Amino acid sequence: MSIKDFRVKILSGAPIAGTFVKTPAYQVIEVLAQSDLDCVCLDAEHAPFDRASLDACLAVARALDFPVLIRPGDASPREVLQALDYGAAGIIAPHIDTVEKARDLARSARFGLHGRGYAGSTRWADYATRGMPDLLDASAETIVLAQIEEPAGVDAAHEIAAVDGIDGLFLGPADLSVGYGHRDQASDDLARAFASVGEACRAAGAHYMTFVANGAQAKERAKDYGVTGFMIASEHGWMRAGATADAKLVHEI
Repeated sequence: MSIKDFRVKILSGAPIAGTFVKTPAYQVIEVLAQSDLDCVCLDAEHAPFDRASLDACLAVARALDFPVLIRPGDASPREVLQALDYGAAGIIAPHIDTVEKARDLARSARFGLHGRGYAGSTRWADYATRGMPDLLDASAETIVLAQIEEPAGVDAAHEIAAVDGIDGLFLGPADLSVGYGHRDQASDDLARAFASVGEACRAAGAHYMTFVANGAQAKERAKDYGVTGFMIASEHGWMRAGATADAKLVHEI
């Protein structure tokens, strides 16, 4: 999977396996790029990434031609611009619960009047070695996913998915469950939300992604709701699970 081909694959409906990266260290990117994952997402919303660590992780990712998304702290034009200038293949923008926010997001992520600021000297632009026409064409490779994590976002999902420049929706099951007033992710409200957002994505020809705890749950979400993109746990969860499993075997000796 190359960065250039990532958008084509993600919009083709092919299954996409990724994970959230919580550790602001470029070595994590080096290791996960050796796996069978299609991509990773740097979680700058809930993990201690700063500009320097995002920059370092993207430098390694670009060198390895490994697709990396960024979930910024918010969907402001500043955060979106910086994520893309670092060289991210795309963004997962949090808390998009109205069509107006979706339009603002799409504008911020795309070049045009009052949109993404143009700079030819960034990593994304190969440090001023490519011309403006080439870069404007290359910007079409960027993936923009709107995160649906409030009940209002579910209600507006059909409108949000249809916004020009929004490539797909990412359903956040934990925040959405809390938003519905639940203390777990086993509610009928969440099931209805998964179904409704899936219908919105299919109607708009948009990608449908969510978070899952493991590959088995990914298969369930795909079967039940037509989800094709999955951020599976995080490197934190995998490290803990792997360490615990082997420690348990040792303790059984």
